[in-house]
Amino acid sequence: MNLVGFRTLFYKEVLRFYKVWLQTLIAPVVTSLLFLLVFGHALGAGAEPFAGVSYSAFLIPGLMMMAVIQNAFANTSSSIIQSKVNGNILFLLLAPLSYFEFFAAFVAAAVVRGVLVGLGVLVLAVSVIQVSFHHIGFVLLFALLGSAVLGALGMIAGIWAQKFDQLAGFQNFVILPLSFLSGVFYSLKGLPPFWRELSHLNPFFYMVDGFRYGFFGVSDVSPWLSATIVLATLLGVSVLTLGILKSGYKLRD
Repeated sequence: MNLVGFRTLFYKEVLRFYKVWLQTLIAPVVTSLLFLLVFGHALGAGAEPFAGVSYSAFLIPGLMMMAVIQNAFANTSSSIIQSKVNGNILFLLLAPLSYFEFFAAFVAAAVVRGVLVGLGVLVLAVSVIQVSFHHIGFVLLFALLGSAVLGALGMIAGIWAQKFDQLAGFQNFVILPLSFLSGVFYSLKGLPPFWRELSHLNPFFYMVDGFRYGFFGVSDVSPWLSATIVLATLLGVSVLTLGILKSGYKLRD
């Protein structure tokens, strides 16, 4: 493995979002905090989605994971589409990097951004609402897996899109609905049977539910089932992304 090339591309991707930290790190943290204040105040009075868990506390892991996955997706997708539009994707393709090294560097940088935003949401949230960790291992596991899945999906979207409006459409009509309908703001136990079963087809639900288990020790489905499905999703999108990179689809035009 070309570790020098991997580190260089990884550093370049981290530096890219760090240079505009106000937009890439602070803005999503503030947005999540606004969700917490508005929804926690409007719907939180007397509501307990899980026994002994206030609605405001219930929201925190969901908002953290939503911020993690959305920003991980944005990091890879925006980087690739910008490189394609500006024409400098050629320099990345000419670099002595394998498809796996190219993939791993982009996804690793997406994980870093996603986790940093999630930590920012946690730091601000716990300043107003008390939250404890039931199982820190599950918190870390789902944060890493979820951001890696969305980092890979972001690469697929960035490669597929030829214009910024196509990428925006993918984000607005695929990523955003799946993240909002993943149980961030509600427990599946409160849904009618049809919508509850339909939600089980959403892989984002398992990311949020497993992540929330790490905080409260309770969840809508088994955390091991959630971990298995998220891991399988990661393997699936990784294989697909590597196949697209190897084929040169919309990268060598």
